[in-house]
Amino acid sequence: MAISGDHSESLDVAIIGGGAAGLATAIFAKRRMPDRSIAILDGATKLGAKILVSGGGRCNVTNRVVTTKDFWGGSSNIIKRVLAALSVERTIAFFAELGVALHEEPNGKLFPDSNKANTVVDALLREARRLNVRMLTAHRVNAIRREHDAFAIDVHVSPSATEHEPGETTLRARCVVLATGGKSLPKTGSDGAGYAMAAALGHSIVPLTPALAPLVLDGKLHGQLSGISQNVELTTRSDGEKPVILRGEMLWTHFGVSGPVVLNASRHWHRATLEGRDVTIVLSFLPGEDFAAVESRLVAMMTAHPKVHLHNALATLLPARVAEALLASIGVAGSVPMGQLPKEARRKVAHALTALPLRVRDSRGYAYAEVTAGGVPLTEIDGRTMASRKCPGLFLVGEILDVDGRIGGFNFQWAWSGAFVAAGGIEAALDA
Repeated sequence: MAISGDHSESLDVAIIGGGAAGLATAIFAKRRMPDRSIAILDGATKLGAKILVSGGGRCNVTNRVVTTKDFWGGSSNIIKRVLAALSVERTIAFFAELGVALHEEPNGKLFPDSNKANTVVDALLREARRLNVRMLTAHRVNAIRREHDAFAIDVHVSPSATEHEPGETTLRARCVVLATGGKSLPKTGSDGAGYAMAAALGHSIVPLTPALAPLVLDGKLHGQLSGISQNVELTTRSDGEKPVILRGEMLWTHFGVSGPVVLNASRHWHRATLEGRDVTIVLSFLPGEDFAAVESRLVAMMTAHPKVHLHNALATLLPARVAEALLASIGVAGSVPMGQLPKEARRKVAHALTALPLRVRDSRGYAYAEVTAGGVPLTEIDGRTMASRKCPGLFLVGEILDVDGRIGGFNFQWAWSGAFVAAGGIEAALDA
């Protein structure tokens, strides 16, 4: 059926966005309502682009253990309710039904056995087709309006669309799902357009920042250590907030630092900066050890190995390159024998090992961020249905909401669980 020009088409459910949350919502909804007309509209020619680049191209589908403590942003009570509706175990079973077996890797990360993200995308698309979900690719939604008891959706159909003639059209739908994602990884098609749609339908937007983004540093230390990975502890302190202490792997790079612990810390740095609060991030090379404990270790080394040079002694605690560069950065000679190490120098080393300030200039921004912090407040949706409290018939799922998880599969679990909840909410709305 052609939908160009003035000949509009009517749907029961229009899902805007064909990423993880959009595809899953379509599948769960169609399983519950096989006779309802459900379509995904997406400006891209292929769906699931962000899934394909996630997890280094392997797709970290979920995590073995997911709790509210793995998320930042909105109400933990609503997050808990949504996550409980589709548990990790049920998520694993869902993907098994689709032919995607998962295996566990360190830190509870669950990946497809194929180690290929396209396995996940292909399985979701295959199930959507089996259920007769219409996938209207190259259909970019420009605006959505509430008209009477339905929605009018203005769409630009690109010449690359295979199902319909190119041009401008208006579709109508009884229910609309905003699954448009955020602004992270714009090369996958995420441009933040969904926030304007949500705002036009009555929602407020918590200011946006990149999250899970590498950090750019001033100074020379990071450049000397590029390529070295370490387990560290990062403490982010900002005015008016409790310190956020995170542990994990950090990677030194030519521009600054990356790795899981840095990505997790980045959202806190960005939020404080956005809100005009002073913020610092300090690095401990020895997680769990404070200044006093580390100084005691150094004193013990001085007694046990008085002739060993300082840089060699520190190389028992850190990679040798890191030890040498760290000493140079704080102006302490690494060639001094431990037995001759002055108290002032010893204390300077202990401070550097436990609380080295990272001179953060910025992050690498949305182009490298894995998720967006901010979005539609959770207080403006019903956590039992994902339905908007501002606009009847509207549902919101995934990254567009003010929820961002730490790295490790948590943001995908939020997408799967939210999609499952939304499907039930849509069914109730259509049956009302």
